[in-house]
Amino acid sequence: MSVLVGGGLGAFALTPAGAGAAAPVTAAVTTAVVTKAAAASCATGKYQKQVEGYLKQLGGYGTVTVDGKQSSADCAAIVKFQKRFGIQPAKGLAGPTTFDVAKRLASTKTSACKAKKKGITFCVNLTLQTTWVMKNGKVHVKPTVTRTGYKGYRTPAGTFTINKRTKKEWSDPYEVWLPYWQRFIGGRGFHETTTYIHDKWRGSHGCVNLLPQDAKKFYGIGKIGMTVKVFGRRPGT
Repeated sequence: MSVLVGGGLGAFALTPAGAGAAAPVTAAVTTAVVTKAAAASCATGKYQKQVEGYLKQLGGYGTVTVDGKQSSADCAAIVKFQKRFGIQPAKGLAGPTTFDVAKRLASTKTSACKAKKKGITFCVNLTLQTTWVMKNGKVHVKPTVTRTGYKGYRTPAGTFTINKRTKKEWSDPYEVWLPYWQRFIGGRGFHETTTYIHDKWRGSHGCVNLLPQDAKKFYGIGKIGMTVKVFGRRPGT
């Protein structure tokens, strides 16, 4: 089940130059260099070219030019991608989270699930923290992001079947509601998470956490007895 923990925002302040004197010209040293592209409506991030490449590979986010230079079209594509996968803020900056999510999705090999040739198979790649749905051996729902069990609560690998479904399940041990619940082994299953899914230090208590739109879509497809294939191992577990 989900771990409900909070996050924080960092801030910085600029000290104005002294009265009667011109402000000195200084070079700011930051962990990620961000420059403003004249032709774009959003900033250029550290991973601009890599993200452009992954979005072009994934397709479906608009026209992307893989040149490491932000443009209005690139900006729009990145924003669309960020909104789709709940990346905050969705302002088109190709930062570390956008890079990580795009890389994981682009690296997902759907054939690695070894889905059934007939019927529905829900696939979970623990190593890449991605999940998708196959139908009759072909991709039915494209890979999306997930968050599985953290250290001490590792989500088990194996082949399982959905054995319980409720639109809103109450978790007794953790006292939290689990929307779009689909259990497949013990107390573990698919469900929506209400916490920020992209903080890697967070994890579930063994469940497969999903973004709201993905949890709803998976629930709309799922039925008792359908196959769930979980493989790999989440890094750090």
